[in-house]
Amino acid sequence: MAELRTLARPYAKAAFNAAQEHEQLAEWSQVLTVAGQVTANKDIRQLLANPGLEEQKKAELILEVAEDGVTDQVRNFFAVLAENRRLTLLPEIAALFNTYRADLERTVDIEVTAAFELTDEQQQKLAQALSKKLERQVSLAASLDKSLIGGVIIRTGDMVIDASVRGKLTKLADALGS
Repeated sequence: MAELRTLARPYAKAAFNAAQEHEQLAEWSQVLTVAGQVTANKDIRQLLANPGLEEQKKAELILEVAEDGVTDQVRNFFAVLAENRRLTLLPEIAALFNTYRADLERTVDIEVTAAFELTDEQQQKLAQALSKKLERQVSLAASLDKSLIGGVIIRTGDMVIDASVRGKLTKLADALGS
């Protein structure tokens, strides 16, 4: 996985710079996200691996699916990816691009898993507290997992805060078992 990310990084950075230069971050983000989702599909991956299909044709097929927001710069970018046989990197390129965009816009997506349904007020207070702590605009997505017993698990990027009863019991059991 790290190798794919390393290969994708220069392409993601180039796409980000082009989008930023033309003030089209949202459009590029949408196209790359859709293209990344399409190329992550098992059947599409098999199609991309087909040596009988020209690389430029593969790029055109992907762009047809993500037709909204496709500019000449986006077409040129996909042509370069096709020429270098890097279309399969689109999921990683999209993820990196969106990370660069979030850093620029100082936003962060946060997943909150709770043992009980969080009210709108609780979600708002949690978002405000996290926004203050992280010094970023927060986009919160809440889900329910009754197996947590109580509390919450907060995930963003590579950070996880486990404030659940299940997590605390697991830590206690590990400490007692050692």
